[in-house]
Amino acid sequence: MPGMVDPNFAGSVIYLFEHTERGAMGLVVNRPTEVDLATLFDKIELKLEIAPLLDQPVYFGGPVQIERGFVLHESNPNLSYSSSLVIPGGLTMTTSKDVLEAVAIGNGPRKFLMTLGYAGWGAGQLEEEITANGWINVPVSREQMSEVIFNTPFSQRYQKAMSHLGFDLSDLSGETGHA
Repeated sequence: MPGMVDPNFAGSVIYLFEHTERGAMGLVVNRPTEVDLATLFDKIELKLEIAPLLDQPVYFGGPVQIERGFVLHESNPNLSYSSSLVIPGGLTMTTSKDVLEAVAIGNGPRKFLMTLGYAGWGAGQLEEEITANGWINVPVSREQMSEVIFNTPFSQRYQKAMSHLGFDLSDLSGETGHA
């Protein structure tokens, strides 16, 4: 929501990939870090020589486990990795190094976003924050998600995601109310 004051999340777009009675997990998809893929691949001792990917930023995925990598990518039944979560009707999130090894040699997912860290909520926490006007859920199709995450510049992803709500974002208030 526009009134979010937590610096980890203000103005953030989060792709929620898990939401159960135990809690929720997601990745911030619009906050690039100063680290690019070339630097990251050097640190994990993989050789990346695909020119368009070298300067691609690594994103701040959230404040939990910021030393751990998460790759958000389009689902492809012809590609499988050791540790992937395929979100029904959505994208795939992979945490195993084999996806980066495939990217390094040009056999990885065509469209992907690399993050360090994730956003996490305990049981009932996200629901409480939504009730307190902290978050807004924007339901979109897989195609719309891909458009926002992979085809929209990071600085425009918040506005693009919010545009799917069908009203002007400036009409929202940072104040909560109960009827």
